[in-house]
Amino acid sequence: MLVYPSSMPVSNRALHTLSDALRRHRKNLGSRWRRLPPGQQALLVLAYLNKGETYTALACGFGIGTTTVFRYVREGVDVLAAAAPSLDEALGVARRKAFVILDGTLLAIDRVGMGSGYDRAFYSGKHKRHGVNVQVLADPAGRLVWASPALPGARHDMGAARENGLIDALSEHAIQVVADTAYQGGGPAIRVPQRRRRLDPDTGRYRPLSQAQKQVNVAHARQRGPGERANAQLKSWQVLRKIRSCPKRATALVQAVMVLIQAR
Repeated sequence: MLVYPSSMPVSNRALHTLSDALRRHRKNLGSRWRRLPPGQQALLVLAYLNKGETYTALACGFGIGTTTVFRYVREGVDVLAAAAPSLDEALGVARRKAFVILDGTLLAIDRVGMGSGYDRAFYSGKHKRHGVNVQVLADPAGRLVWASPALPGARHDMGAARENGLIDALSEHAIQVVADTAYQGGGPAIRVPQRRRRLDPDTGRYRPLSQAQKQVNVAHARQRGPGERANAQLKSWQVLRKIRSCPKRATALVQAVMVLIQAR
């Protein structure tokens, strides 16, 4: 098997963050010897998360067994996920912003049982594929503030936001939120675009938006646009473009990537 040098667009700060967390974790466990030092294990985990490398490829590149790679990756992801900010901590950041952008994104998955019908909860009719629903909070510049635990992809954005406690928490703290029409009815703190008026009883057609309403929607879209950057940041990590592990591991993967993004 051939081995070649490569690179990945990840900062040294992210590597140091994970290396330090692994050192603390090993110290707490009392580990006396490992096949790889903390820095090399951190590099292995980053290669898995950012480039989507297989266990076999990583085992060859780092000179260890495939089972050891599996254990090291799982350990590194869990260590990062444990350091992820909670919703309360994210709200503390959001309160210091003029407003935050709320949006949902679907992360594709492929490890879903088909025979028992278990896959139905993960099938998104909107995107026509299986996935998990993740709610994302971003600041006005498009920087990631928080990503929610992953829920089955068939869940509507509003339902997912309510289940994760986002809607109630944002309303309770009176945080101004910009969102799309999927969050209609989320409360006075959540601003959504103007929707078409009701049916005209004379013509039976929807009344068109006025010019002022169209201008409001254009301004709203400009505010909401940077939120797509946070979604793009998550999906720039190959492991989240199509999750090939058990769907139950999706939350840990999302939280691990969130910590590394915020460490930049």
